[in-house]
Amino acid sequence: MEAVTWFRQHKNAYKRLVGAPDGIFLHWEWMSRQFLVFGELLETSSKITQGISPIVLGNSSKPLSEWEYYSAYYYQLAAHYLSEKRSALELAISMSETSDEIDNVADSVVPSVYVGQFARLLEQGDDVDMLPLTDEEFICYAVSEGKRFRDSLEIIALLKKAYESYNSMNIQRMSSFCGFQMSREYFAEGDISNAKKTFDSIASLYRKEGWVTLLWDVLGYLRECARKNGTIKDFVEYSLEMAALPISSDTGVQRDIGPAGPANLLQREIVQNEVFELVSGASGKETNEHPGNLKIMGDESLQLEVDLVSPLRLVMLASVAFHEQTIKPGASTLITVSLLSHLPHTVEIDRLEIQFNQSNCNFFITNAQKPQSVEVSNGIQQHRTEAEPSLSLESNKWLRLTYDIQSDQSGKLECLSVIAKIGSHLAICCRAESPASLDSLPLWTLEDHVQTVPINDPILVLSGQKSTQVLEPDPQVDLHLGASGPALVGEVFLVPVTLVSKGHDVYSGELKINLVDVKGGGLFSPRDSEPYALDSHHVQLLGISGPEGEDDSQLDSDKIKKIQQSFGLISVPILKNGASWSCKLEIKWYRPKPIMLYVSLGYTPFSTELNAQMVHVHKNLQIEGLTAIVLKHHYLMPFRRDPLLLSKNKQASESDQSESLPLNQKNVLIVSAKNSTELPLRIKSISIEVEDDDERVCSIQHGTEELSNPSLLVPGEEFKKVFSVGSDMNISKLKLGTVCLRWRRDFGVEEQSASTSTLPWVVTKQNLPDVNVESPPLIVSFECPPYAIVGDPFTYNIRISNQTQLLQEIKYSLADAQSFVLSGYHNDTIYVLPKSEHILSYKLVPLVSDMQQLPKFSMTSVRYSAAYQPSNSSNSVFVFPSKPHFKAAVSTNSRVESVANE
Repeated sequence: MEAVTWFRQHKNAYKRLVGAPDGIFLHWEWMSRQFLVFGELLETSSKITQGISPIVLGNSSKPLSEWEYYSAYYYQLAAHYLSEKRSALELAISMSETSDEIDNVADSVVPSVYVGQFARLLEQGDDVDMLPLTDEEFICYAVSEGKRFRDSLEIIALLKKAYESYNSMNIQRMSSFCGFQMSREYFAEGDISNAKKTFDSIASLYRKEGWVTLLWDVLGYLRECARKNGTIKDFVEYSLEMAALPISSDTGVQRDIGPAGPANLLQREIVQNEVFELVSGASGKETNEHPGNLKIMGDESLQLEVDLVSPLRLVMLASVAFHEQTIKPGASTLITVSLLSHLPHTVEIDRLEIQFNQSNCNFFITNAQKPQSVEVSNGIQQHRTEAEPSLSLESNKWLRLTYDIQSDQSGKLECLSVIAKIGSHLAICCRAESPASLDSLPLWTLEDHVQTVPINDPILVLSGQKSTQVLEPDPQVDLHLGASGPALVGEVFLVPVTLVSKGHDVYSGELKINLVDVKGGGLFSPRDSEPYALDSHHVQLLGISGPEGEDDSQLDSDKIKKIQQSFGLISVPILKNGASWSCKLEIKWYRPKPIMLYVSLGYTPFSTELNAQMVHVHKNLQIEGLTAIVLKHHYLMPFRRDPLLLSKNKQASESDQSESLPLNQKNVLIVSAKNSTELPLRIKSISIEVEDDDERVCSIQHGTEELSNPSLLVPGEEFKKVFSVGSDMNISKLKLGTVCLRWRRDFGVEEQSASTSTLPWVVTKQNLPDVNVESPPLIVSFECPPYAIVGDPFTYNIRISNQTQLLQEIKYSLADAQSFVLSGYHNDTIYVLPKSEHILSYKLVPLVSDMQQLPKFSMTSVRYSAAYQPSNSSNSVFVFPSKPHFKAAVSTNSRVESVANE
């Protein structure tokens, strides 16, 4: 901190010392002391930053501490004072008369122990005396000491520290300022490589910030670096960029201009003339200021690339606009090529080359005032050539050229680049830009000049594009998709595709098939777990079958046939005019999903042409994927034999509604299949597949699995089949297996033909949910005749069976019915002994004919607090008005089969 105090006490004395008679020497001494002081400051600041927590100056995302900023600033300030000290030393040396005298005086000076103490050593024999130095002797000593050190290396090291510190804190502008000073020191020391590297990064920032004057200085140094390295391309690029900067007059500010010279219009013109003399071969002389080490040989050419982000867009900018967005093959359209340059002098272009993505559309524009060499003329004759009276590109004015162009190849026709040939060695290749998306030049946006547009048509200014679409020739082949009706989930849906040639021969034909989801959700869902999800794909292209009798083995080696999940590609054989060819697409649905089928035919009408124009025919068809059959099931208890299941009483208050079946009872399972489409279907069989382990605990009985004649199922109709299900093992859960339904769509009158008889049947499977199995404590059976006659009494018995080892207390009631006269107890409490039955007997007299409900019976088990009511189906009887007369049954076996079919 002593150095800081000393600096604060003497900071005002510096101004007085510079104005003294010997101020230049005192200035140099002052700079030496200042450099020592700031060395102490740097050491002190580094210690402070290690011992004191920093004060945050930045934001939360990029914190910036006060001491970090001071450290970078001290490095910069120390380099500044050291540079001032070097300047004072150089001036002192230049003003000294004799250097030998200075060196002799310095040899006998003893170094100082404290500030201001210098002495001269005098030897008188054996005696040694110390004499104080005079002002002249001290100045000679100081100059001699200064000559021994290279201050540039110290300055570079300090500026590099400041440059890196500012960079680490993301202070780009201060970093670039220090980097510029550091690069100048590199340049002065002859280290061109390091100087150019830093100058390039600084120039990028100045271009982005729009600091034209500073960019001028940096480009001047880069230009001299390229000159010293002998890189002609870099020299030309930096020079042309300098000449195109928006500088019209000097700013008037006194500053170190460097090798770029003053920033004004005259200097821009000088730089442009120097470059054009170099590329034209006229610059072969050397000067003292710029040695002539840049020369272009006679056969050497130089091409500059100007893309959308290149700084050379200031030098030359190319805009291309087609006058029509679409054209027919062989039809002509107009194209306008516009060029703009910000160089101060008018540029005389020798030749323009317009390049397209279709090389046969390339053409040249020559300057009639410029003679073309024999080699160039021979090369141009192979392409279309247009001649212009003059190709003069004036400063800040668009050069507009409009020509007609045509293409015989369909597809996108795009202008890629415009190459301007200037002189015998220079070519500028500009990336073509569209007027509608033309980016402005940032450095020229705020300048005081007239903003012009690349094309005079106001519509093309807003919508003009550098590309156009060449339509395909009209196809003369019909493509027909013959799908009929919707597709059904599970079946293999066939889509006939037919090609008929009506004017064109078909060569190198390819048929492309794509399946796309109409709603855009995709055809693949690996996490979907629906019961009928047999595959992770919703819709799948299984294959492509050729005409009858044709298989894959008959395909030639050069034929293509590729099948993927939703894409297919197949080669089409050669078809002459009037011939036809067909195939069938095999598509399978795993989910009810609508899709769009895209079929594209590509072919060439000619067989002899290489790279012949392809003709395409496109067709699309939307196909609905529907669920064909909805499977349902439900259970029925034995007729007029209802068990009391305790789980059903619990399910009334719980959300779990799983089915429960009684143990050691034959239950009825009814499986129904409903046609949910608008198409007639054929049912072949309904069966239940049970695993081997489940067969031991579950007994399932049904009639014949397959129907002798497949049943017709019209839209909305329901097909039912009855199964007998039971289990005699004491288990809590019963797995019933999977319902398998075999069906296919009905083909009407073709159903009995031989072709339809070989069609595969679609198998639809649905898992039956597990059911609970429990032993009922009570079973209620109802016994009454199968029918009754009006006025004839009959006995109605209610049998209550106790299946447990406990005494059961039962409260029951029998409600009156308007259709019957009842005799017996209406309600009472009874006790049923373990493993025994109790019978309630009633006499009923029917009063009304037709299907009638018997008196409603209900009971409650006191032990289980469980109520019971029989189902309506088991509590009804048919009443005849008089005694019927029945005919004898023909066969009982036929009835069993008919019930199974129902």
